[in-house]
Order: sequence, then structure tokens, then C-alpha cells
Amino acid sequence: MDIIINFKAYKEGSGKRALELARIAEEISEKVDFYIAVAPNYLDISDIIKNTNIDVFAQHVDAVEYGSYTSRINAEMLKEKGVRGSLINHSERRLKLADIEYIVSKFRKLGLVSIVCTNNITTTASASALNPDYVAIEPPELIGTGISVSKAEPEVVENSVKAAKNINKNVKVLCGAGISDYEDIVTALDLGSDGVLVASGIVKAKDQRRALEELVGLR
Repeated sequence: MDIIINFKAYKEGSGKRALELARIAEEISEKVDFYIAVAPNYLDISDIIKNTNIDVFAQHVDAVEYGSYTSRINAEMLKEKGVRGSLINHSERRLKLADIEYIVSKFRKLGLVSIVCTNNITTTASASALNPDYVAIEPPELIGTGISVSKAEPEVVENSVKAAKNINKNVKVLCGAGISDYEDIVTALDLGSDGVLVASGIVKAKDQRRALEELVGLR
């Protein structure tokens, strides 16, 4: 079971709070068999990498080389910072298919882990054909609602897993949107997913440690 925590641009997951949450995630990961990684905003990446041993992912990467691209981040920059990989095509930062293909290919060459976010069965199948390490199915209408996709739209998860594996047996499938407790994880696994992509359920929780412990079944 793989768990990726997306800090987004939440106040509760930025600055000193980002480092605190990353440390909590690292401590809990040492108590369970789950793989847990974090995806903070760009400004907090270096601090977390320097002060923890948890895998750090970027939240977005652009399909550009070095050059005159103001406010863009390319794969080489992420590699130099020491990140493990990046989310690609999140519903809040959509990309063109050609850009996704470019980034996944570049990541493969650089040894970075690609997590391509998708929003339905068709795009999951298309993304899987690009040979990323992960695809993460997240219906955008459920993101941040607290309503788990694994419960509200289980057929989307189950059929996305089948579509992905039929095209690329090596790709891992994450289930996202509304994941907040251990029951959601169990349901996601029962539907065939390899892990979950979480955000507000952990980052915006009043007690982040307790929320993450409940997510992994320690409470």
C-alpha cells in the first residue's frame, strides 16, 4: 500500500507546518508496512529533504527544458533538488497529453517517479499507455469534499484499475479524492488499487497525527 500526501497550498501544510507534517508522516511510516511520501509546495521541498528521510514529491512539473520560461519548473531542477518524483496533470494543474508524455519520458531518463493524475476511465487508460510509474484516479467533483471516491464511485476505481492493468501490467494505480480513513484504504485495496493519494483529509485535520494514524489503522 502506497500513500502520497499532497499538501497543496493549504496553510496547514506550508512553512514550518509543512516540515512538522512531513516529520509526522515519517514517524508513522516507520510503524507500518505502508510506503508514505509527501508532496509539499516548491518553497518547502528543500527544507523537508534536508531535515527528514521521507520521500518528497513535487506537486507539479512543466514540460520545458532550461531556458526563458518564467515561473516554470522542469524535471532537471527537481532532480537536482533531490525529489523522488512529481504529481503530473493534477486536476488543479491540467496538462496536454503531449506534455504528459514528454514529462513521463524525461522522468524515466532521470530516474524520477511519475504519478499521472486522471479523472476517468478513458484518461486512465491513455495515461497508462505512456508507461508512468503510477496513475492516480481522482474524479474532480469529489476532491476536497470528504466523500471518498472508493465509496461514492467504486465502479470508476475498479474499472480504472482494469483499464490501466490491461494496457500496462506494471503501472501502479492510486485512488484519490475524499480518502480520509482506514475504511477508505481497505475499500480502495478491495477495488484493486495499489494505494491512495490524500490531501485535505490529513493536511486540514485538526490533529494531523491522529488523522494519519487513523488512516493507516493505528487507531
